[in-house]
Amino acid sequence: MKNLLNFKVKAVAANIRKKREELNYTQEYLAAKLNISQNAYSKIELGYTKITLERLFQISDVLETDLLELIKTPEAEAA
Repeated sequence: MKNLLNFKVKAVAANIRKKREELNYTQEYLAAKLNISQNAYSKIELGYTKITLERLFQISDVLETDLLELIKTPEAEAA
């Protein structure tokens, strides 16, 4: 179960990065919008940092995307 959870965390982190790159936003830009350091933001995209729901909603807002798009995993898409 821990491996599945880790996979899902990494998938969410990858979704955040993909959306950021689609919008041509830098990590520095998102970090500034979230009022965190670029290093802290980088750890979010790498899946190293556990984030709160509040932070996830903030990221969704900055990326101008639906939260469900960020938390979608390949497993969820198959269902």
